[in-house]
Amino acid sequence: MSAPLERLVEIALRDVLDPEMDRSVVDLGLIYDITATPEGAVAITMTTTTRGCPLAGFLKEAVAAAAGAINGITSVDVALTYEPAWEPAMIAAE
Repeated sequence: MSAPLERLVEIALRDVLDPEMDRSVVDLGLIYDITATPEGAVAITMTTTTRGCPLAGFLKEAVAAAAGAINGITSVDVALTYEPAWEPAMIAAE
């Protein structure tokens, strides 16, 4: 049951744009993992393009808000990681 919910979260996160790159956090490869329980608790692991990114707080909040707006989501936890380090090769081809 959680796989469809994870897919819905991924789709919703495509609307969250990195203001500096004007691309979605999904297309930029900033979302490393999305897991959901059958009860609707979602955990998202993400990164930013650089360690110490001034937009990290904004991006975390935007990701949490987008995921939390999905019907059936009961809680959202967004964790930042820098392992592995993000690199431009992670950007999805247009």
